[in-house]
This record gives sequence, C-alpha cells and structure tokens, in this order.
Amino acid sequence: MSEMKVCVNCKRSEEKTPLLVLTFKGEENFICAQCLPVLIHKMHVLADKFPGIELPQNAGQ
Repeated sequence: MSEMKVCVNCKRSEEKTPLLVLTFKGEENFICAQCLPVLIHKMHVLADKFPGIELPQNAGQ
C-alpha cells in the first residue's frame, strides 16, 4: 500500500487538492497550489520541513 500524498505545509491530501511534486536532497515531497506562494516567498516558514536548506539573507524579514 502506498503512502498517502499530502501537502508539506497544510497537510491536505491529493484527494482534496491537486499537489505538485518537489524534491530536495533526493527526498520527494508535495505542495498544493495554495501553499506554493509560501514556498516561494516565505521559505523560512517551511525550513523545518527541509533540514539543511539555504535561506536567503533577508528570509523572515
């Protein structure tokens, strides 16, 4: 049985919303279209989900 795919941010499943695949350090994750702006503009909010991620100098400001 395969693991249910859920958004890394809001935890909604592929049964509730379309998900996009993203990879980081060889690991596959998913993010929904509603949470994609968080990944793009507020990456620091998701930093704990991606250990070792390099954040821009102005992240969180």
